[in-house]
Amino acid sequence: MLTPIAEGVHLHRSDFLMSNTVVVRGSGNRVLLIDPGLQEHELTCLADDLAREGWTVAAGFSTHPDWDHLLWHARLGVAPRYGTARCAAAVENDPETKAAVIEHLDGTGIAEHMSLDLYGEITGLPAGTVHVPWDGPAVRIAEHRAHAPGHAALVIEDRGVLVAGDMLSDVLIPMLDAEAADPIGDYLAALDLLADQDGDVVVPGHGSAGHDTKERIDRDRAYLHHLRRGTAPDDPRIGPRAAPGWEWVSDVHAGQVRRIGQER
Repeated sequence: MLTPIAEGVHLHRSDFLMSNTVVVRGSGNRVLLIDPGLQEHELTCLADDLAREGWTVAAGFSTHPDWDHLLWHARLGVAPRYGTARCAAAVENDPETKAAVIEHLDGTGIAEHMSLDLYGEITGLPAGTVHVPWDGPAVRIAEHRAHAPGHAALVIEDRGVLVAGDMLSDVLIPMLDAEAADPIGDYLAALDLLADQDGDVVVPGHGSAGHDTKERIDRDRAYLHHLRRGTAPDDPRIGPRAAPGWEWVSDVHAGQVRRIGQER
């Protein structure tokens, strides 16, 4: 189901990890798909919803090179699919195969429901590209180094929507890039960048959209400062206040505490 969140902007939600696909309507009933997903039946549902509206796909965009943001379905057509240059390079150089993705998903209950035929077929935009190339509302690219190489937030200008990728979630804590030289510093710099963007509505890759961009940025900053100091954060996303089904986020936090502690 397509849920409107702003003028000409809709959300399509996957049950798995509350994954969000953003649909931006452009000229001539053509749309931009941001991070389409996730399971086969959900991508089919997305295609059905677009067909019902009479919309065709003009372009796609992957905010970063995590497997669940690199999906596509034949019914969405052969539109160009973009990412930042660093994102595309990470996909191209990643030794992880489609079979490895399936192995990674083994035990989640969704591996048999995944379609990976068109996995990862994105084109890197030249470094410094300011807007997604398509015939619709201007969508500004805000690239940073948090969470994954070539991660980008997208700002749908004149619509007041900030598509944050795997950041600013109400259910996920900041998840650091373990391969980065300064993962906390990179993440804090990215939060500063997002704070400078225009976004009345924020859409995380996983979780609920909201009108609380500043509060989410402040909460993520607080978490990272606690992580850097080695103190316990008072964060509703971990511990007994975690959302039902998201208790495992506390394990992610514990792993980050160990890694940062070892580096310290």
